Amino acid sequence: MSELKQELKELIIETLDLEDIEPDEIEDDAPLFVEGLGLDSIDALELGLAIKKTYNVKIDANSQDTKAHFASVSSLAAFINNYR
Repeated sequence: MSELKQELKELIIETLDLEDIEPDEIEDDAPLFVEGLGLDSIDALELGLAIKKTYNVKIDANSQDTKAHFASVSSLAAFINNYR
């Protein structure tokens, strides 16, 4: 699972053009939105599309669970892992 987390960190940086951040600087359990990494709703859309394309997972934008899945790198990794 740590390999998946590393892939997700790299995907976040690449997809959102976060040039000032290295994958090692993103903590697995740190919030991705508001505090933590500070992503916003537009970032969420871009990241959701990248995850859908890369990992072939279905993401329901209207689901309350989706917000929980996108809370941190760890929760995203668990979501993708369970989907497989």
